[in-house]
Amino acid sequence: MKFTCISFLTLLALSLPVIAAPDDAAPIETTTANGDKILLHPNGKWEYVDKVKKAEADKVAKQYPENQGCPPGTQGGLLGLGRCIPPGDKDFNRGSMSGKGR
Repeated sequence: MKFTCISFLTLLALSLPVIAAPDDAAPIETTTANGDKILLHPNGKWEYVDKVKKAEADKVAKQYPENQGCPPGTQGGLLGLGRCIPPGDKDFNRGSMSGKGR
């Protein structure tokens, strides 16, 4: 199978929306099916616009530490996957496992 100029241009055209997506896009204000106003953030998270509902939702979310991300000073938890590795753990800052430089 030959990699032609047309297939390269097609691949490039398909990747442009990903390349051109702004990193600092502003949240979008919208309304749920129940009529609640919310903000949709570019990272996929959302929050209530109403301060009272936002405070109630934050209180419930704090009951679930797995939703809070890794605490400062820990490693891991990339994209919500994996575990948080605290300082002092045998896997903290272990570096490359390739054997080079050992």
